[in-house]
Formats: sequence, structure tokens, C-alpha cells
Amino acid sequence: MSEIWTEKYRPKEFSEVKGQDEIVSKVKSFVEKGNMPHLMFAGPAGTGKSSLSLAIVRQLYKEKWRENYLELNASDERGIDVVRQKVKDFARTKSMSENFKIIFLDEADALTREAQQALRRTMENFTKTCRFILSCNYSSKVIEPIQSRCVVFRFQRLDKKAAFEILRHIVEKESLQADEKSLEALYNVSEGDCRRMINILQACSNATEITEDRIYSVVKSAQPSEVRSVLNLALSGNFIQSREKLLDLMLQQSLSGLDLVKAIQKEIPNLEAEEKIKLKLIEKCGEMEFRLVEGSDEFIQLEALLASFVLAGLKGK
Repeated sequence: MSEIWTEKYRPKEFSEVKGQDEIVSKVKSFVEKGNMPHLMFAGPAGTGKSSLSLAIVRQLYKEKWRENYLELNASDERGIDVVRQKVKDFARTKSMSENFKIIFLDEADALTREAQQALRRTMENFTKTCRFILSCNYSSKVIEPIQSRCVVFRFQRLDKKAAFEILRHIVEKESLQADEKSLEALYNVSEGDCRRMINILQACSNATEITEDRIYSVVKSAQPSEVRSVLNLALSGNFIQSREKLLDLMLQQSLSGLDLVKAIQKEIPNLEAEEKIKLKLIEKCGEMEFRLVEGSDEFIQLEALLASFVLAGLKGK
């Protein structure tokens, strides 16, 4: 059967959750004791927050996990009525077979302030029958009273070692071929987001061999080598040629101005230039991104950015 790989290879046990070893070990000790406090998982998308929550309930309740577990996405249902009805109704009823049930509230930072205040009261009243696991990208957007009632774990983006381990496992299971450069490209374009990384791999899987060029063509992202060649031309003083190559790259790959500015910013540390020049160029990228967000013309701003590279190169000589 055809499946979405992010679900097919979602971790079901603690040992399958990669890249968050310290958090997993602490959570595992709660489960082994058969008791746990309210938890808050904070961190970027695709780092294993939802997967670890599912691993917790599977280990706690075994085959009966579905009847003792409620999952809600706060970005879909943000109002106070959700807390008063769905959450409260589930929390107030005692489990028939276990000491407590678990409510997993994804994207809790999207809840309105009134809903968070109602949630705080619900967490207080029903601690004997229910535990909460809150997941959010930014813990600062969750009110302090809720944070103080939870043990907060901060997830980090996956490092290269953990990401490669996940990718190699999927490549082997799906009978694909991928070399180190391909895995490196997958990691770079996903920026440590495991969900995005697996989705890109599946998008490239209609061919048995996964290549670096194929990955960049699927995600419509400029290859670092191409961006670097544009920047080197500009630093050498060849504005016209670098401009033509950049615009050609932009049109061929269907890239937005923002995509290119971010790609340029990533390649600046790899340039052969003085540190002072690199700092000025990174500052210039930040200024250009702000102008593009404000609605400035992409072609004019990119030309201006290239011009600043040419000027920096001339000053460095």
C-alpha cells in the first residue's frame, strides 16, 4: 500500500526517536515509574515532539492507548470553547483501566490568551484523572502559569549524524540508492526539519537513485555551487556576468527573491574574503530581505545586492 513516509516511519518506541537523547531518557524514566507530570515540548517543527508524545502513550497504555489518549491541534481550534468542551469533557472522566489519561495539545502557542487561562484552570482541577502534553514552537507565547505547571523540554534541530541515520534507514527499507552528497543535500535543504527531509526523499523516490541534482530540482532550490559562482564573479568585479547568471538562475529554478537572498546569505561564510567584508555582506543581505518583505522589486534589490558585492570586492583589493 502507498503510504506517506512521515507516517510510515514515525517512531513508535523511545529507541526510534533520534536526535533528542537527553529528553528521551528523562521522559522514559517517567513512563517506567508509571507516573508523570504535565509536559511541554518546545522547539522547531520536525524535531520529534509529536512522535515522542505518541511513543509515551504507546509505552504507557500498550494496546489500550487509543481510548486513553486525546490529540487536538490548537491552530485549528483556538478558542475558549474547545478547552471548555472537548478538553474538559475528556479530562473529567476517569480511565477504566489506567490511573490517568493523556491529552496532547499540538501547537499550544496558537491558543488565544483566554483559552490558555481556561486551560490553566483545567490542568489544576483534573490532575488526578488526566495529564497534559503541550507542544509548541515558541514557549514564550504560552502564558507563564501554564509553563510553571509543566516540565519544559526544549527540542533542538536534528544534527547531521541523527538525520543521516534516519535517511539511511529509509533508503535501505525502500531499496533506494543515495550517496553521501545526496544525504548532505537533503539535510541542507531541510535545515534539520526531519518531516521535510523525509517528504523530499519521498518526492525524489520515483527514481531508484537519489542524486544531488534531483533533490535541488524537486525542492526548487539553488545549488550552493551555482550561488557561490555568482558571488565569486561579483567579488572579482564582473557585475554584468554575475547579474546575468543570477537572473538566469532565478528564472530557470523559479526562485523568489527571498529564496535567493537566503541562499546567498548561507554561502557568504564559504567565500574567500576577509572577515570584515563577509560581515558587511551579511548585513546587506539582512537589509535586502527586509526590503523584499516590505514589497520592493525583486530584480532591482538583487542587482543592488550584487553591486554591493562588487564594491566590497574592489575595496578588498
